[in-house]
Amino acid sequence: MSTANEPALPSYGEVTRLLEAVSGGDRMAASQLLPVVYEELRKLARVRMNAERPEHTLDPTALVHEAYIRLVGSQDRKNWDGRGHFFASAAEAMRRILVERARARAAQKRGGDR
Repeated sequence: MSTANEPALPSYGEVTRLLEAVSGGDRMAASQLLPVVYEELRKLARVRMNAERPEHTLDPTALVHEAYIRLVGSQDRKNWDGRGHFFASAAEAMRRILVERARARAAQKRGGDR
């Protein structure tokens, strides 16, 4: 049950319907999906960011948007096996983004910008 300060969680059916439409190539569904799953993605991003160094340049909002673009915005059609699979894919995308950023930062520290 949500409190007055928390938005109601989207229904499983609504998310599943939108995911199926996105998998089918429906670009309108892709734009409708983000507001529906945004708060849950932010929670995932906050958990991921809490494990990072404090001086990290990304914030949870930027991480959510970058991961969402990778998941939904690419030309490759994704087929998610429901809501759980989508959120697991989002968590994995966030992890990969953070790893790529860390590798780039480490390479630059070792003279990668020459």
